[in-house]
Amino acid sequence: MIQPKADISPKGDAGFQRQLGLFDCTMLVAGAMIGSGIFIVSAEIARDTGGAGWLLAVWIVAGLMTILGALCYAELAAMMPHAGGQYVFLREAYGPLWGFLYGWTLFLVIQTGTIAAVAVAFAKFLGVLVPELGEKFILLDLGAFKISSGQIVAVLVILLLTFINSRGINAGRLVQNVFTVAKTSALILLILLGFFVASKSEIWQGNVADLWSGIEHTEKFQAVHDLVPVGTLLPALMVMGGVMVGALFSSDAWNNVTFAASEVKNPSRTVPLSLALGTGVVILLYILANVAYLAALPLEGVKDAATPLARGIAHAKDDRVGTAVMEVIAPRWGVAAMAVAIMISTFGCVNGLILAGARLYYAMAKDGLLFQAVGRLNSKGVPAAGLWLQAGWAILLTFTGTYGQLLDYVIFAALLFYMLTVIGLILLRVRQPKRERPFRVIGYPVLPALYILLCVMVMLDLLIVKPLYTWPGLLIVLAGIPAYFFWRRGSSQVQQ
Repeated sequence: MIQPKADISPKGDAGFQRQLGLFDCTMLVAGAMIGSGIFIVSAEIARDTGGAGWLLAVWIVAGLMTILGALCYAELAAMMPHAGGQYVFLREAYGPLWGFLYGWTLFLVIQTGTIAAVAVAFAKFLGVLVPELGEKFILLDLGAFKISSGQIVAVLVILLLTFINSRGINAGRLVQNVFTVAKTSALILLILLGFFVASKSEIWQGNVADLWSGIEHTEKFQAVHDLVPVGTLLPALMVMGGVMVGALFSSDAWNNVTFAASEVKNPSRTVPLSLALGTGVVILLYILANVAYLAALPLEGVKDAATPLARGIAHAKDDRVGTAVMEVIAPRWGVAAMAVAIMISTFGCVNGLILAGARLYYAMAKDGLLFQAVGRLNSKGVPAAGLWLQAGWAILLTFTGTYGQLLDYVIFAALLFYMLTVIGLILLRVRQPKRERPFRVIGYPVLPALYILLCVMVMLDLLIVKPLYTWPGLLIVLAGIPAYFFWRRGSSQVQQ
């Protein structure tokens, strides 16, 4: 059995520079969460649920899950503030196999898939300003395989931010702070404009007049009802669980700050507080943004209508709901302004994901479960080999699938490990009751149990309503089992 090296002893973290304070960590949490999703996915949620009440309920439940999960992770992060974060938590709760399965899935799908998806989203909105650089401008067409300008732009973004982060934690921190402040300000401005400039009382009243019954008339409800023909409520809840993928994806990556705990000042206090602050602020802004959408645009609309008001939230052009609000306010420059805001948002999101991910691969390598070079720091005190390995795989993913497909893969795998980690918190409470815990999750064990229950319900729902992409995600996790024994055998031979 491999004896962990990057463990609970700070020796495995030697060489990292503790440069991140509370503001930096909070910006990492918020910046990794806010990408393009909040500006886009409400359109699909509105189409599939058909009611303002369902739209808000999806975002509220996703927000509740996010905050509950963050509070549980806060306890684990305060107890084990070391490089690798969630990998370390799972390893300590279940053993090295489970830590490896998470790291394996993070590398193959969760982190790199999200980097690819958000980088492609950056290119998508760049294409609004310069069509020749967008995802619709095809450079190479080989039938089933196409390469667009947008994919090339996404690759360049990944390479640029990987290079910046290889120059040291301060370089990555600066980019993260600047872009997170900018995009949070842009989201707040959009909310204020939606409430006080674009809003119309007749639109709001029309949206809230019938909050729930519209779901029965959607195509998604009919498809689910055919699978589960038992009344109305259960199929409606299953539709809600299925479309929650978008809201959860938009709220994901808050755990990334735990990966970089070895570079945080006073991590036992700073990491838990940043998790609470970052997730709380972002979820509040997300809910307010959706209320602003409902104040400015009708929920239902006519597909391919001439104006953003006529198209509404459900049929916003290319699902760009935030852009539709800005177009109502300023038809001449609103679209371009929103495109710039989302480019800033996605650029900062990709930076946070790139910064954090390599720290987890570093911890795996220290345990002999990844290439040895990934477990070394460069002269700037960062795991440069892990950064470039991550970049290479994320670049490959930019040329596969679509934004939505990557999103579906990411969420199912991420939820599985979020749930296992919170179960691990309970196991560690039982096994190690006297261990020092600088922070304890409030409402224990009720709130952790509620989080676990919600994760189970959403995952089971996804397996039924979106099996095409959730089952492959589960298979990717299981494929990590032989990979683990391969790495363990290789590490044992090296040690001998």
